[in-house]
Amino acid sequence: MAHKIGKQTIRLDGEICICSSAGIAGHKESEGPLGQYFDEVYADDLLEETTWEKAESRLQSNVARIAAEKAGLHYEDIDVVLAGDLLNQCISSTFGLRSIGVPFLGQYGACSTMAQTMLLSSLLTDSGAVHRAMAVTSSHFCSAERQFRLPIEYGGQRPLTAQWTVTGAGAVIIEQGISDCMIKDVTLGKINDLKIKDANNMGAAMAPAAADTIITYLNDTHTKPEDYDLILTGDLGYIGSELLIRLLQMEDIDISKQHNDCGKLIFDREVQDVHAGGSGCGCCASVFCSYIMQQIKSRKLKNILFAATGALMSPTSSQQGESIPGISHLVHICSNTQQ
Repeated sequence: MAHKIGKQTIRLDGEICICSSAGIAGHKESEGPLGQYFDEVYADDLLEETTWEKAESRLQSNVARIAAEKAGLHYEDIDVVLAGDLLNQCISSTFGLRSIGVPFLGQYGACSTMAQTMLLSSLLTDSGAVHRAMAVTSSHFCSAERQFRLPIEYGGQRPLTAQWTVTGAGAVIIEQGISDCMIKDVTLGKINDLKIKDANNMGAAMAPAAADTIITYLNDTHTKPEDYDLILTGDLGYIGSELLIRLLQMEDIDISKQHNDCGKLIFDREVQDVHAGGSGCGCCASVFCSYIMQQIKSRKLKNILFAATGALMSPTSSQQGESIPGISHLVHICSNTQQ
């Protein structure tokens, strides 16, 4: 049975593993450094649908199908699916997964949703309430632009602090058992709000939450940054990553050698017009579920912290002049060295 250690961290006592993962992406993402690692890429970001929102729902259904197929499972073998996205009422998830016939728990953690769904899937599985759970997350550049900013037809100029919402999705299947990728601990994040109001500077809004969660985890587990091969955040991008490192250095914690960010990994900023890097639920979902999982399975990464970050805002709150609260949830993942 899972038990709490320290302030916010929960240690999983059972053998909880990721038995399958899948990451898919759109055309722009396929042209970046990680293009070869995605399970599927799409030249047409509409995915042969009639709206951007329907295209994002197709991303969810496709990535769920691929993850199940890679595990040799049917949907009836999965006890529950936890899924979320950025759109109002999480319509990408509900419409994309409505036909699979699996009990559904909708999630909203903004860009932290991949870690949140993995965290809750792990706890449900470790408790014995379910044997197998699927965590799914997506985003789409055009659907997000329409909801949070302006329709892409408007052609507005983006400031250099802005990040590019990733068209992509990720899914993992978590179960009781042993595989080459084990989940050991999870840390539930707290809402942090430093009163940043610029919706085009999400990295700055989310960095304090990432710092708070990482500090909490290290204190709860009595570990140090050098105990890990990688401390992966998402999606702070270039500006938020720099702020995160500075915030932690103020607390005498240096993660500069171990840190990377999904928003920095997915695009090549030198040749792709993404300004401060990638963002969106699908950014850390597609990066973690493809590239990072493959690195773990090949033992190139053996001990990582995955701390996805989210900006808990809406168009309404921004229009009313509210600040942007941030959240970050953390999952500790190890390769199984005994396999």
